[in-house]
Amino acid sequence: MNSILRPALVLFAALSLLTGLAYPLLVTGVARVALPWQAEGSVIEHQGRAVGSALIGQAFADPGHFWSRPSATAPMPYNAANSAGSNLGPSNPALADAVRERVTALRAADPGNTAPVPVDLVTASASGLDPHISRAAADYQLARVARVRGVPEAELRALVERHSESQLFGFLGEPRVNVLQLNLALDALRP
Repeated sequence: MNSILRPALVLFAALSLLTGLAYPLLVTGVARVALPWQAEGSVIEHQGRAVGSALIGQAFADPGHFWSRPSATAPMPYNAANSAGSNLGPSNPALADAVRERVTALRAADPGNTAPVPVDLVTASASGLDPHISRAAADYQLARVARVRGVPEAELRALVERHSESQLFGFLGEPRVNVLQLNLALDALRP
């Protein structure tokens, strides 16, 4: 029995050290050297303090800010410890009701806006944490934010353009805007 148990325990200990300690330390070290900002959580700092991550959305309710897409995390929105989609299918009445309520809220916040509401302003992402909105969603909100802030729409459109990200590798996904970074730039422009 000892001839079987001893090699098994030695192999278990060696593999545990290799895969549980050495490999994670190596990957973390390489990441910190090659991609330090990403390895540290892509933390966005404003006036010397951390205000969020470029990878996790935040809720904005003030009409003078651009609003993020809805979050599906519970019990609080954008809870990174509870990343999950709503799991409501397109035929589910609860999803239709939630979308209808969100459209109504957007229309009430900007009654003069008769443009179609972009889908990402009324549906949550698969993770419930998406920090981006589409350019269409940012453009939809331009008039409201400009009116509340007293900023010319052209100036605000230029700000959105400066903070837009293109498609990944030039063909994956859609052009998008990180809402936290855009709102920080907006606050720096006109507090």
